[in-house]
Amino acid sequence: MADDVLDLQELTDLAVELHAADSPRATAEQVVKYLCELLEMDHAGVEMLRAGGNFETVAATADVVRRADELQRELDEGPWYSASRDRTLRSNDLAHEARWPRWCAAVTAMDLVSLLAVSLVHDGRRIGMVSLYSEKPRFFFDDDEALAHLLARHAAIALARAEQEVNLTIALDARKLIGQAQGILMERFGLDERRAFEVLKRYSQHHNLKLRLVAERFVATRRLPPAPEASTRTPVDQRQAHPE
Repeated sequence: MADDVLDLQELTDLAVELHAADSPRATAEQVVKYLCELLEMDHAGVEMLRAGGNFETVAATADVVRRADELQRELDEGPWYSASRDRTLRSNDLAHEARWPRWCAAVTAMDLVSLLAVSLVHDGRRIGMVSLYSEKPRFFFDDDEALAHLLARHAAIALARAEQEVNLTIALDARKLIGQAQGILMERFGLDERRAFEVLKRYSQHHNLKLRLVAERFVATRRLPPAPEASTRTPVDQRQAHPE
């Protein structure tokens, strides 16, 4: 069990630092740093849920953690695939762990011996997981699990906020680019705002490109992607392909 117990002021200071980090990656890096120190573990990583139910390693204290995560994806087994939002996964000795036999055989060969994994939950939804590893057999006490859960709750809030801010920035940048592209089309072809947006949207759908990417390319090059076949071109398409 960790020798030090967080008092209220230490917990408050830690929470403030997590929320003050300027990016999801910086927040995750602080999470693994604090948990490794407080729980006296050798390595740690933060995995975040991504599209399709898979996960991305956003912070790790060592390459061995990233490789352990890669093996989970390759083998389709490991703590990520069995962790639940209301349960901490403990394994005192991975060499004798029956839940993930292939993954455990691989990670124990990399000198990862014990595991404590805690889900990150925000608004009742699992958004990620913190994985902590020891290079020697380790018995985890209930206090270790309770401390990991306490910090994971703060980490989940901080990480969700950081990712929301990044997504908001991306959305605002996309709106700005689309607006610039609309303005260029309106000036060049005498279109109104609605029609200019429809042109960008049509090119986005036809070329299977995100609308933001179509707008970004057009603003940078002043040219839309190659036009559709002549039989399906609109007058605006034809003027784009053959400017007057």
